[in-house]
Amino acid sequence: MEERHDEMMKSYEIVIIGGGPAGLAAALSARDSGINSILILERDRELGGILNQCIHNGFGLHTFKEELTGPEYASRFIEKVLEKGIEYKLNTMVMDITESKIVTYMNRSEGMVHIQAKSVILAMGCRERPRGALNIPGFRPAGIFSAGTAQRLVNIEGYMPGREVVILGSGDIGLIMARRMTLEGAHVQVVAEIMPYSGGLKRNIVQCLDDFGIPLKLSHTIVDIKGVDRVEGVTIAQVDEKMKPIPGTEEYYDCDTILLSVGLIPENELSSKMNVQMNTVTSGPVVNESLETNVEGVFACGNVLHVHDLVDYVSEEAALAGKNAAKYVLGKFGGQGSDVHTIELEAVEGVRYTVPKTVNISRMEDTIKVRFRVGKVFKDSYISVYYDDERVLHRKKIIMAPGEMEDITLDKKKLQEYPDLKKITVKIEKE
Repeated sequence: MEERHDEMMKSYEIVIIGGGPAGLAAALSARDSGINSILILERDRELGGILNQCIHNGFGLHTFKEELTGPEYASRFIEKVLEKGIEYKLNTMVMDITESKIVTYMNRSEGMVHIQAKSVILAMGCRERPRGALNIPGFRPAGIFSAGTAQRLVNIEGYMPGREVVILGSGDIGLIMARRMTLEGAHVQVVAEIMPYSGGLKRNIVQCLDDFGIPLKLSHTIVDIKGVDRVEGVTIAQVDEKMKPIPGTEEYYDCDTILLSVGLIPENELSSKMNVQMNTVTSGPVVNESLETNVEGVFACGNVLHVHDLVDYVSEEAALAGKNAAKYVLGKFGGQGSDVHTIELEAVEGVRYTVPKTVNISRMEDTIKVRFRVGKVFKDSYISVYYDDERVLHRKKIIMAPGEMEDITLDKKKLQEYPDLKKITVKIEKE
C-alpha cells in the first residue's frame, strides 16, 4: 500500500488496535500516564472482546480480589474508559498499518480512513486453531464447531449447537464448554486430547470435567467422523508417542456435535504486514522489556503477544504497554542508542519461550515479570535462571504443565551488579 501524506490526515498520539481486555487496560494506563489523544479501534459491535461471551466466573481474583464473570470484568474497564472520555470506534476493521504508523481502517459510516499515530499498541487477541490443521478424515458434515464459536452461540446468540457432544482437545475453552453444554441439558460424552497432558488449567479440569463426571481421555484423537449432512458419530483411538493412532484401540460414540478446542493462535496478520519480527514458538511479536516490538513505537500486549491463561495477567501486561507507549510519545523513553546495555533472554531445556526476549536495564522498571510456558509436564523440578554461567535462581515447583503459565521476576538492582552480562537463561532442572 502506498503511504499517504495527507495534509488533512487526522492524527492521534496513541492508536490501540482491539477493544478487548488488553486494549482497554492499555488505553486506561496510557491516559493515566498523561496521554489525552487516544483512539481504540474495535471490529466487534461492542467493547470487551472475548470476555463478553465468557459468562462463567473466575475472572478478576488478582486484579479486583473478587470473583467476577467475563462481562463483569470487562464492564469495570469499559466504565473507566467511558468515564475518562477515551475515544473508540466499534464495527471498525483495521486494514493496514505502515511502519511509519499510518493506520488504515474501515467502517460503514466513514468508509476507508487513514490516520497517523505517534505510537501503536497491538491488542488484537487470538483466534482458534481451525479444524483444517487437524487432518480428520471423512466428509464435512454440519455439527462441527470450534469451542469458542459454540460459546458465542450459546452465551450470546442463545442457540444450542447440539445435544450429544464429543469434544476434541482440552484447551480451557473446550473444558469450560463441556460444563456449559452440560448445564444447558446436552450430554457431553468424552473429551479426547491427543497429548499425554491437558492443555487447560488444572482448576478447569476439576470444575468442568471431574465435577460433572465427564471423562478426559489423554493420548486420544478422533480418527473418523460418521455422517454426511450432519455428524452422526465419531470414532476415537489412542495414539502412540509419534501421535499415530494405535490399531485396536478404537471406540465409537454416537453424537450430533463435535467441539474443537485445539489451541489458540495470536491474531498477527497486521503485525506481519508491518514487518514486526515474530517469535516462531508463540506466533506473537518479539518484544523487549517495555513490550515494544522491533518497529519503534509499536507495542504489543495480551493474547496477540502470547496466549495467556488468566485475563488478570493480560490486564497487568497491557497496563505496562500503555505506560511505555505514553513514555515513548512524551519523549521520556531513556536508554536508546548503540551504547545501551541490552541483555538477551534464552529459553532452553523445557522452557518454550520467554516474554520479553530482551531486556534493556536502563529502560526497565524496578522489577519486571518474565512469563513463559514449559513444553511438557514436569514434576518435582526447579525453575533455574542463569546470568551467563552463574545460577542466580533455583526455585522448586511440585508440578509445571504447558497449560499453566509460569513467571520469574527480574530485579533491576541485581542486574546492575552484572555490568558485563550478555545473556539470561531460563531452564527447567531436575535438581
